This record gives sequence, C-alpha cells and structure tokens, in this order.
Amino acid sequence: DAMIGARREFLDPIEMADYNGNLVKVLALTGAFRKMQTELDKVIDQVKAGKKGADLALPKVVMTSDKAVDGEFSNPYALAKARAAYEIAQAVAGVNVKGCFMTKEWEKYIPIVASAHEMMRQAMVLCEEARDLEKGMDAVIRKPHKKTGEIVAKTALISKPE
Repeated sequence: DAMIGARREFLDPIEMADYNGNLVKVLALTGAFRKMQTELDKVIDQVKAGKKGADLALPKVVMTSDKAVDGEFSNPYALAKARAAYEIAQAVAGVNVKGCFMTKEWEKYIPIVASAHEMMRQAMVLCEEARDLEKGMDAVIRKPHKKTGEIVAKTALISKPE
C-alpha cells in the first residue's frame, strides 16, 4: 500500500476510501488482480489435491506493469493507457515516502502527499479510458469461475463464458 505511513491530515475515512478506491480500480483494470487470482487459484488447486503446510507452493509474484497488462487488452492504445496507469500508481509510493518520511514541515509535506493522491486519481482515469476503449470494441476480457472452480473466459458482452 503506497499510503503506509500517511500523515494525519490524510487519515480521514472519506479521503482514505477515495484514495483506496482509485488504487483498487487501477489494480483491477490493469490486470494485476487477475494475476493474483490466477496465483491464488493454483494454491486452491493444491489444497484440493490434498497438499498442505510446507508442501504448498505459495505465490512469489513480483508484479510489474508488464506482468499486470500481459494478455489483458486487445487494443494497443488501451494497453498503453493501462501500462501508464500502473507506472503512475507505482510512482505514488515514492512521492508518499518523500511527503511522509522525508519532509518535516507540514506546509511542505501536505502538498506533496496531496499530489500523490492526484497521481492515483489520474492513474484510475487512465484505467477507465483503457476499459472504455476495450468496451468500444466489445473486447473486455472477463474470466469468471464456474461452480467447479474452473476459470472460463469471454470477451463479447452478449455471450456465455466458455
């Protein structure tokens, strides 16, 4: 979480919900959440197969913008927007470190941390734009679970996952 160590001025519940909502949208729409879903499904499959404890192979994924967007977009412009959004969101942590840990004067750190919030909002806007490009092509990738736990996929809105 890029907000760890946030200054008191930003620990308002509404402010935190707004910021974290933007962060969640970035992680969801770039593909980072889907990669996490895939890794967690592998662990669940191991448990179903009878493995437990030290025998479980736990996820060790270090997410990058390239990994997040891989296989998530058919429109190259949408992919570029999503990748840019992930890069911006990643940079937010550095800005927050400066504002929360390196700057002592409140008159200086408040605008620094506020700028990080604005960066996350712009990253979210880029993600929405990317998704709208995919929607315009009827190409949003959706991968729900079946009752059996198997992941199925579809892109056309008016279709059944296979």
